[in-house]
Amino acid sequence: MKYLRKDRLPNIFCAGCGNGIALNTFFKGMESAEIDFDTLSLVSGIGCSSRIPGYVKCDSLHTTHGRAITFASGLKVGNPDLNVVVFTGDGDAASIGGNHLIHGARKNINITVICVNNNIYGMTGGQISPTSPEGSFGTTAPYGSRDKPFNLAELVAAAGASFVSRWTTAHPLQLSNSIKKALLNPGFSFVEVISQCPTYYGRKNKLRSPVDMINAFKENSVNIRKANKMSDEELAGKLIVGEFVNNPRKELTENVCDLSVEQCGRSLAIKSAYLDNFDD
Repeated sequence: MKYLRKDRLPNIFCAGCGNGIALNTFFKGMESAEIDFDTLSLVSGIGCSSRIPGYVKCDSLHTTHGRAITFASGLKVGNPDLNVVVFTGDGDAASIGGNHLIHGARKNINITVICVNNNIYGMTGGQISPTSPEGSFGTTAPYGSRDKPFNLAELVAAAGASFVSRWTTAHPLQLSNSIKKALLNPGFSFVEVISQCPTYYGRKNKLRSPVDMINAFKENSVNIRKANKMSDEELAGKLIVGEFVNNPRKELTENVCDLSVEQCGRSLAIKSAYLDNFDD
């Protein structure tokens, strides 16, 4: 509770939603990484999980749909000393914000993206999202989705992110440890949290309760180390979890500072309405 804005409570999340687990594991990972809370800035777009920053007692930006990573990138380039974290969902990050996601990973800007993937647009009425499994039902797919879903962890890894992991709400310890690593990684870090949405995904796909959904995550999860030795047939219907990428490389703001030194002789030029001259 010490990190929450008590005047914003109670929250708007549905009973059984996985956003509470995502937030709690984030606090645990943040403490384990010994992140200075005063340097923390949370950024979000639109959606259920994008409401998370509004409940945390730190600087935050609640931005437009799909644009959280662009706002976060500007914040980080403007002040590289900040610890910038984006909370987003599968629709916000992979559909409307899809280009920003892959280019943030490609440029390897030093921000952490926590994507709560519940396989559906929960806030806007249960539409099919880019990660909805083939055959799953939503308000825009009453006969079952025919689309091939994105594999977000593999997509972001292929785009060049230097840290990528995936866990579910049934793996809180592994998830908090992964968030710790993501926060400490000097580059674009992507943590996918497979989460239950009992209100829309659960009801429309006849999954009985949040507990049943979490148990299904646990029973069907396979660590990537084991999955790499299994066939496609053996992996059908399974959730591959674990650490997909941990390969630190030079990140964007470091490159920008190096360029500034090369061209201007200073690591960073800040132009402020409150200063008469450029300052270091």
